[in-house]
Amino acid sequence: MPSFGQLCQQYAQILNGTPKVEHGVCSVEFQRNLHVTIQGRPSRGELHAGLTFESVDQEGKALNLGEIVLLEEEVPLFTSILVKNKIIISALHNHWMYTKPSILYLHFQSVESPLTFAHKMSEAFRALKINVS
Repeated sequence: MPSFGQLCQQYAQILNGTPKVEHGVCSVEFQRNLHVTIQGRPSRGELHAGLTFESVDQEGKALNLGEIVLLEEEVPLFTSILVKNKIIISALHNHWMYTKPSILYLHFQSVESPLTFAHKMSEAFRALKINVS
């Protein structure tokens, strides 16, 4: 079994992101390339996607968590891919009032191999009209 750091590197490579390890948690964060205003002001700081894994057991399974900001019209396809891949959707909600276009934050989770989770999430990201970067 690879070291935690090596596993995190592989995870990030699948996701086309940069890995970060802190306090036993591997994370990969992305900015969504969306043009959004909140209360009429352009906002880039709240347009993120983040995936983490931690608590890897002897079988190589980990707690995998994720959050992504989605345009309202992206929700049906993105969530259908997660459901198809047996990823639990734990929340879908807004964070901010008066956004244009309307944006929602989706939280999801699984317990499985982090690399399996990363492949599933890579598939879901490919379905977005505007990719993560």
